[in-house]
Amino acid sequence: MTNPEQPVIPEYSLDRDCTTLSRHALQQLHSFSAEAQDLSAILNRIALAAKLIARRLSRAGLMAGTLGFTGEMNVQGENVKKMDVYANDVFISVFKQSGLVCRLASEEMEKPFYIPENCPIGRYTLLYDPIDGSSNVDINLNVGSIFSIRQQEGNDLDGEAKDLLQNGRKQIAAGYVLYGPSTELVYSLGKGVHSFILDPSLGEFILSQENIRIPEHGPIYSTNEGNFWQWDEALRDFTRYVHRHEGYTSRYSGALVGDIHRILMQGGVFLYPGTMKKPEGKLRLLYETAPLAFLMEQAGGCATIGKKDLLDVVPDKLHARTPLIIGSKEDVRLVQSFIEKRESTN
Repeated sequence: MTNPEQPVIPEYSLDRDCTTLSRHALQQLHSFSAEAQDLSAILNRIALAAKLIARRLSRAGLMAGTLGFTGEMNVQGENVKKMDVYANDVFISVFKQSGLVCRLASEEMEKPFYIPENCPIGRYTLLYDPIDGSSNVDINLNVGSIFSIRQQEGNDLDGEAKDLLQNGRKQIAAGYVLYGPSTELVYSLGKGVHSFILDPSLGEFILSQENIRIPEHGPIYSTNEGNFWQWDEALRDFTRYVHRHEGYTSRYSGALVGDIHRILMQGGVFLYPGTMKKPEGKLRLLYETAPLAFLMEQAGGCATIGKKDLLDVVPDKLHARTPLIIGSKEDVRLVQSFIEKRESTN
């Protein structure tokens, strides 16, 4: 007989509370094959890296040598933050003796980091942005990590990783980690988009939402309007349009993962266009835009560089950049309509 004073916990709730990231990945793949177990283990290692980074971030203001710049420049010619270096080292350390991946490619490294002892077993490459929005760390705002998994093709004997210079549809999995009030990991294996929250009491990422779907249209437009006069006229036309029509709200934090997460959950469009001086944009294709486009498409949204689907773009180098227009289908199409209109009048 059930005690009326004790709440009855639904069986579904119990099951969801027991669904860890690695278990969920195996369920997604409907297999316990060696490949499925490898992908599950890779995600588990990414989760471990996220836990280590989240722990460091939670104590950043109390620890020496955590905040500020290193005084060095990365391969992109940008000032390197101390957290960028730490997070990049975390990913390397976590995967170094895992037997899971042969290479790690990061926007913080000019060339991939090779792990020869893993190569006979782990035929995968992990591409990642260890800390996106690192300028937010010093002022205690949200930041994120972005990751992508690709199958290694060929022997890569010259160390140039030319097999990575393929379009985003070659990704096996992609996702991001958002470090905020809670640490949230969102991923896709090409079978929908799912989110997990880090439960500090268990030390595990626990299933939060399955099969996330972005609304067809949303109220948010997210972009750095400080660059307005450097954009193509079509994108200025779109910005004037949302200024003059009700139902649109501007939200921009300067942290790509946080802004994309808001769009994913609430709908709308995020824009990081190229400029007159740099039409290729700022964001990196392999480490940022392609993984996010993969996720967004799996959630029912889309991503373009203007007219071309972002997942069809083939990079000409490891650190190639692209513009980014991403979000709800209706809102991305609205932006594209302004581009097409301008082209038709020229």
